[in-house]
Amino acid sequence: MQLNTLKSNRTTRNVQRVGRGGTRGKTSGRGMKGQKSRAGHSIRPEMRDIIKKLPKRRGYGKNRSRTVRIDRKPFAVVNLKAIEESFSAGDTVTSEALLEKGVIRTLRGTKGVKVLGTGTISKKVTISGCSVSASATKAIEAVGGAIIHV
Repeated sequence: MQLNTLKSNRTTRNVQRVGRGGTRGKTSGRGMKGQKSRAGHSIRPEMRDIIKKLPKRRGYGKNRSRTVRIDRKPFAVVNLKAIEESFSAGDTVTSEALLEKGVIRTLRGTKGVKVLGTGTISKKVTISGCSVSASATKAIEAVGGAIIHV
């Protein structure tokens, strides 16, 4: 084996260099005038145009981290109407009982359960271990129910 007999095992592709004299003269296959005919041209991606047209509001973008609380967890919300339909008189309403009855789907990722005053209640129930709004408290205590804060 000698150096002059060595061959590469990879095929070599001859990429034609455009616009340097020779067979491809004048516009060199680039058409006429414009941005696309110039050397080093690049067209801005379409997505960037869409982003630039979006409204820039306070709290979105560079200073978003200062205005948005990422550690904030929402409550699982339950209305009085749902308690009226799911529980009978004298029952104790807890977050576990609400899960069993299917009133709420999950407690994962929530701060807990909050009872809101939407709807009416006519049954005397005891609410334990849940946050209760002022209007719900008034409605529950009006029918003789109790709220136990844990």
